[in-house]
This record gives sequence, C-alpha cells and structure tokens, in this order.
Amino acid sequence: MQYLAEGLRLPTNGLDYTILAIYFVVVLGIGFAARASVKTSLDFFLSGRSLPAWVTGLAFVAANLGATEILGMAATGAQYGVAVVHWYWIGAIPAMVFLGLVMMPFYYRSKVRSVPEYLLQRFDRSAHLLSSILFAFAAILIAGVNLYALSIVVEALLGWPQWVAIVVAGLFVLIYITIGGLSSAIYNEVLQFFVILAALIPLTVLGLKRVGGWGGLTGSLEKSHGEDFLSAWGGTGIGDANPLGANWLTIILGLGFVLSFGYWTTNFAEVQRALSAKNLSAAKRTPLIAAYPKIFIVFAVMIPGLVAAAVFPEIGTPGSDLTYNDAIPLLMQELLPNGVLGIAVTGLLAAFMAGMAANVSSFNTVFTTDIWARYVIKDKPDAYYLRFGRVITAVGVLASIGTAFIAASFSNIMTYLQTLFSFFNVPMFVVFIIGMFWKRASMKSGVWGLVAGTTAAMVNYFVIYKQGIVDIPTDQGANFVSAIVGFVAGAVVMVAVTLFTAPRPEAELAGLVYGTESPDADEVPEEGDSAWYRSPALLGWGAIVLAALCYLPYSL
Repeated sequence: MQYLAEGLRLPTNGLDYTILAIYFVVVLGIGFAARASVKTSLDFFLSGRSLPAWVTGLAFVAANLGATEILGMAATGAQYGVAVVHWYWIGAIPAMVFLGLVMMPFYYRSKVRSVPEYLLQRFDRSAHLLSSILFAFAAILIAGVNLYALSIVVEALLGWPQWVAIVVAGLFVLIYITIGGLSSAIYNEVLQFFVILAALIPLTVLGLKRVGGWGGLTGSLEKSHGEDFLSAWGGTGIGDANPLGANWLTIILGLGFVLSFGYWTTNFAEVQRALSAKNLSAAKRTPLIAAYPKIFIVFAVMIPGLVAAAVFPEIGTPGSDLTYNDAIPLLMQELLPNGVLGIAVTGLLAAFMAGMAANVSSFNTVFTTDIWARYVIKDKPDAYYLRFGRVITAVGVLASIGTAFIAASFSNIMTYLQTLFSFFNVPMFVVFIIGMFWKRASMKSGVWGLVAGTTAAMVNYFVIYKQGIVDIPTDQGANFVSAIVGFVAGAVVMVAVTLFTAPRPEAELAGLVYGTESPDADEVPEEGDSAWYRSPALLGWGAIVLAALCYLPYSL
C-alpha cells in the first residue's frame, strides 16, 4: 500500500477527539463486561456456544469489514469503476449461502472448536497439523495488514507517528480480547458494524450531492473514463484489454468460485463467529444474516470511490501524489464537518480493529487448541489452556506488529490479501470440499492436497507470473489464476493419492461426509426455530435473488 498524500490532513478538533475517546472507553467497557462470562476455555475461544444468530451474523460481516476492505474497495472503485461489485455479489454472497446451508452442519455437529479440527476428524493428524500451522501463519500476516494500514492512515490523517498508531491500536485490541475472549471481540464487532456504517453513509450521501446525484456522477465518469467504467462486465471478454487484467472466465472461476469459497467457507476468522452461535439453526443462519448487509455495503464503498474519481480526476494518474488509496480520506477532508468527521475517523479505526481482532482471536484459538494442546502440552486442566490462550493472544498481537511491515512490500493491500488467500485458503478449500463430498477420499490425501495446492499457487505467482514466463497483465489477474491453479493441483493430487492409499472406514465418516447420517441427525430444533422467517434455506435463497436483482442494472 502506498503512503497517502503528504498534505492530506484532516481538520479535526476537540469534538472529534472526544467522540474517538468515547468509542475507546466503550470498547474497553465491553471487554470488561464480557469478562464475567469467561470461566472456561470454551467460553474464551467460542463464547460458550451461547450467542444469538443476529449477534453472530453482524459480527460475521463486521469481521470482514475491516478498513483494508473500506479503503481497498473504495480504491478499487476509483481505479476500476463498477467492476468492484464482483467482490461482493460474485465473490461473497454465493459462498456465504453455501457456508450456511451446506458446511455449517458439518462444522457445528462435529463439535469442532476450529476449522483445522474438522480436517483431523475427516483425514489425519498430518493434515490437521499442516492446516493449523498454515492458518495460524496466515492469520498473523492478515492481522499485520490491518495494523500497517491503520498506521499509515492515522499518520496521514491525524499526524500521529506510525509506531504510536500501531501500539495504541494493538494495545486496545490486546486488552479487550485478552480480558473478554471471543465474546468481547464479537460484541465489539457488532458495535463496530454500526460505527462503520455511521462513517460510510454520510460520506456516500454527501459525495453524491457534491456531484449532482447519480445522474451527474455517471455522466461525468462516462466522459472521463468511458462506458466500460460504469459496467461490471465491460471489456471482460476473453482477449479484451481492461484495467482489472481479468476476463469473465477468471472472474467467475478464480474470484467467484475458488477465492470466494476458499475464503468464506474455510477462513476461521469468519467461521468462528458462526461456531459461537447457541445452536445449529443459529449457526446456519449466521452467514445468511450477514449476506443481507453484505449485498448493500458495496454501494457504501463503491460510490465514494466513484465520486473520488469524478471530483479528483488526477487521482492515480502519473505525476500526481494522489493514489487510489486516498479516495476515502480525500472525501472525508473535503466533505465532512467536525463531529461527523470524528465519527468517520472513529469508523475507520473501528474497522481496522475489527479486522485485526477477528484474525487475532482466530489465531489464539487455532494455536492453543490445535497446536499447543494437541501436539505440545497435552492433557492439562482447562484452566491452563484458558491462561495460555490469553498469553498467546499477546504473542499474536506482537507478531502482528512484526508482520505489518511485510505488507509494505506490496503496492496495494487488497492485492496482498488476495495473494495470501490464494496461497492459504484455496488449498484448504479444495481439501474440505473433496473430503465433504467424496467418501472414498483417503486419510493421506488431505495433507498432500494441502501441500500440492499451496505449492502450485506459490509457484504460479512467484515463478510463472513474477518471472514473466506467462504474461498476466496485473497482480490481481495473477491472483485469480494462482487460485485456479492451486485448486486444480490440490484436487488432482488428492484423487491420485486416494487411488493408491486406503480409504477411511465408512463407519468413522458419519456426519463428516455429505450423505452420511450424523450422530445428531435426530436432534430437535429449539422452540421457535421452525418459523418461516428463521428458515436458513429461505434466508439463503432470498439473499441470492436479492443480489441478482442488484446486479441486473450493471449487467445491461
């Protein structure tokens, strides 16, 4: 991520800092309030599986709505135009629905405390250990992205030194997660969801007003950027040139299937929120409830990016010190009065903290339950693992500070995140999807699928793309191709290994493979869960239909 423009400073005053201070006090208050409910390691890592669906649903979407997404997607809107909707309506909604309707029953009924633990039950210890290490490493890298992005934004907007911004944000996240565990993180994410919206909505409304409404915005951009800038599919024919550097096939397969499903269905930072729900019905509804705001959040990040492209035509052009990453801060400086400006700054900080907290809380769970308790120090009292979970949380925050500077080597933080997803989430997804739907998949195929998928994705990116063996126009396009290559390689190797190794006894696969009877298949839903408006299937299909209707104007 490039530094924001040197002269970009917000005219904040005492009112804005008061709003920011109130927010930090409330965050810590929620952490201390949640502490009373933390008595066991299950309480600390999964909130005792006691939270209602509406809480876990909002936390699910807030955990993803980090400031890297807000700044990065607004920057993508300013650079690529309406094509940014692909990351939401193709790259999120279908996978969220699939997670809720198909995969959550496997996760929840198996009583796993983490995503890698499912691989232990379905495959073997080697697949479990490798996936745990890969996920823990990726979680720290992604938490570092949030810290790095926060530091450069706060330095540019408020004049704070980078190290101060990193230490302050890291300290607050450390305190409220260490004290209150996942419950503290989730309830703070619910608060952060509304704070983030309170920051984005005024920016969107005032931005549209500035350019003369939607008609004025589209008219201006069509003249300066062409018709394809206002079309989701414009210029994406195979062989056509476009700024995104991707065609419709790589968008649908690379982003819409492999990267999207890999992220939303196996990324424990998201799945952990659903696993903390009070029962299976609530767990299934969690990603479906999150899908509805996700459909419309794209407008709150895309429109400011489009407005910035219209109001500041020099943004991102050669010779200008304004980068696409400046889109949101520029509009904040230009449009927001004091008070509202304080809310917007608070919203950005809340978004950074939500993204970091989601990854740190998932890291401490995986490291404690899947690595430390299973392979290092076994069979200790529960109180030991509760204490260790708090200690490893502090270690995770400190490690995130270190990995924050790895992000500095990438010119765009969203590209960096997509690169990490293609390396770590996609191989895990192919192992999950084959393991869940193919009973014959052998125990040893899991670990070799992970190795092959991760290796193939890295080779494609660092060797085939970076060394110019195959000409791929952009880093983003290379990520889509890497995801496809990693998925195919992992699937082929799993099939090959399965043909030469013994399958797991079918009796041990009950509830772990689609079509096998779960031990809890006769469980009775809690009272009220059968009401039509609580139906996960209805919620899921409703989200898909609504997303499709939203997409229609951009597909014409």
